[in-house]
Amino acid sequence: MTWKERRTVTILLSVAGALFLALLIVFGMIYREGREEALAGKTAAAGITAAGAPADPGAYSALRCYNGSATLSFALDEDGRWIWADGPDFPLDDGTVTSILEALASLKFQQVLPAGEDKSEYGLDTPSATLTAAAGTGEQSLAFGKTTTDGDSYYMCMNGDESTVYIVADTLVKLMQTPIYDMCVLPELPDLSEGNLRAVTIQGPVPAEEDGDGGEENSGDSEEPAETPERPAVVLNARSSGGENQSTLWFEGSDNVTASPLLQDLLYDLKTMSMAKCVDYFPSDEAAEICGFPNADAILKVEYAANGADQTITLAVGARMPDGSGRYVRLEEDGAIYALATGSIDAVMTISAAGMRGAAQDPAPAEGQENSRE
Repeated sequence: MTWKERRTVTILLSVAGALFLALLIVFGMIYREGREEALAGKTAAAGITAAGAPADPGAYSALRCYNGSATLSFALDEDGRWIWADGPDFPLDDGTVTSILEALASLKFQQVLPAGEDKSEYGLDTPSATLTAAAGTGEQSLAFGKTTTDGDSYYMCMNGDESTVYIVADTLVKLMQTPIYDMCVLPELPDLSEGNLRAVTIQGPVPAEEDGDGGEENSGDSEEPAETPERPAVVLNARSSGGENQSTLWFEGSDNVTASPLLQDLLYDLKTMSMAKCVDYFPSDEAAEICGFPNADAILKVEYAANGADQTITLAVGARMPDGSGRYVRLEEDGAIYALATGSIDAVMTISAAGMRGAAQDPAPAEGQENSRE
């Protein structure tokens, strides 16, 4: 073979190699694009394509979540509002429900794996959490197993199909772990700014009964129960200092306590007071007793003006919360138990236990104040 023939063969082999390499690149790109489209297109909402359900959070009418410790069920009522199925009267803030359905509709698979014979490999033999969402045309069910090694994702199977395992982000499971009482719409307290206040009454704890030898408690002659001792009370009345733009004066009986730092703390607490969270909306008698009810440590009664009329709000203050962050409280005619931050109730508790002058002597009233009560 001459050198010209060898050169021609070399050129042809180079061209063939380049064409083969280009073909491999093209096939690789086609495979990668097809795989990405397949994975991206498999969302949880699209998982019920056989029933024709749209990938729309608003298409769902029922939701049931098991988070490993509790099962919560939600449904749409006749007005199209989400309710807690086990407590239709519960004031549900449906933000968490909406977030769960939005996460479900946008759920993407991070990875798709063939399932092995042993489901315990992924923790799917005993799921750590389950979710079922019903739409008008079908039902979507997810079962979550163990977390991945990094702890940021979960193994999951879908719609009872045990042949395929998916890896998904932990977003859904975290949302499902929200306690029901964290979804409660908290009651809004009225505007208790000083200008609206008329009077504040703070009752302390019921005094302990004395075991006197001649007392009714030990007489045994009467079957009637002994009367509950009356709670000590501090009554604070607001009075105008005279002019329209003048500050309010506060009196405990005939004592002017306006300058008392404790009173100023109380007025600030009333103005800024708000419920921290719901503790138990349907408490049993045992739960109420654990929280310090019905024998409350203090009772706060506030008379105030609103919308041109005199109003009253009564708050019973129970035991301290175990973590020390606040106290259990109950509104009058409201069976639910809420939490109030310690800083919002400190002044009330101080006055209930020691009165206006029990903790520290207040400064004497300014000259002339005692004569300006009208």
